[in-house]
Amino acid sequence: MKILLLLQVSFITILVVFSNFTSGQCLEDQKALLIKFKNDLTFDSSVSTKLVMWDENSIDCCQWSGVSCDEEGHVLALELDDEAISGGIEKSSSLFHLRYLEKLNLAYYGLYLYPVPIPREIYKLANLMYLNLSHASFNGQIPMELSRLIKLEILDLSGGELKLERPDLKTLVGNLANLRELYLDRVNISLKGSEWCSALSSSLPQLRVLSMRDYFLADFTKLTILSVRLCYLFGPFPSKIFQDSKWQPTSDILSRFL
Repeated sequence: MKILLLLQVSFITILVVFSNFTSGQCLEDQKALLIKFKNDLTFDSSVSTKLVMWDENSIDCCQWSGVSCDEEGHVLALELDDEAISGGIEKSSSLFHLRYLEKLNLAYYGLYLYPVPIPREIYKLANLMYLNLSHASFNGQIPMELSRLIKLEILDLSGGELKLERPDLKTLVGNLANLRELYLDRVNISLKGSEWCSALSSSLPQLRVLSMRDYFLADFTKLTILSVRLCYLFGPFPSKIFQDSKWQPTSDILSRFL
C-alpha cells in the first residue's frame, strides 16, 4: 500500500513538473516588465477588460488576458486593442524590452489630450511580425525606425492622423520585404501616385493586401480624367470620388469594377 502511494505521489509530481514546462509559465523578468508597463499606462479601469485583470500576485502572467507566451515563458504577443488607454506608451521603456514579442496590437488606443507620435524605440522589438496601431490616436510623422522591423508581415497604421514625408513611403517599406498586408487608410503620403506605386511593387514582393481608404482620389476636386485601364481592379467603385469632382466615369471604366 505504501509503495503504491509513493508511486502515485511520484507520478503526480512528475506530471505537475511536465505540465508547468509545457504550459510556458511566465518568466519572472517578463512578468516584471509587464507589470512595469501596466503601471506606466493611463487607462480607464472601468472599461478595461484585460489590463485591469493583470495581477502581480498571480504566478503565471502567461495566463493574463491579452498575453501569449512561448513554451519557455517569453511573452510573444500583446493584444491590447480597445483597452481605453489614454497615455503612457510614449514614455514606457518596459514595453520595448519585451524582445521576444512577435505580435503587438494597440488598435483603437484611447484618446490623447495632446499629440503623441509613434515611439521611436519601437525598433527594439526586432522580432515583430504583426503590428497594429490602427485608430490608435498616434499622429505626426511615421518614424524611420519602423523600417528596421524587417520581420513584419502585417502592418496596420490606418485611421489616425499620420503622415509619410521624411521618411517617405519608399524609405519606410524599403527593408520590409516580408510584408503581406499593409494598411495605410487616411495616412498622408507625400509621394506622387506613380512613385508610391513603384515603391510598393519593387520593395514588397510578398504583398497580398493593400488598403489606402480615404486617401487621395476624392481630394482631387479638379480631376476631369481618371484612367484605370489594365489595372485589374475589382469591387464596388467608391461613390465619394464623384462628390465635388468635375469628371464623370465612362462605362468602360466602371465595367472594370463590376
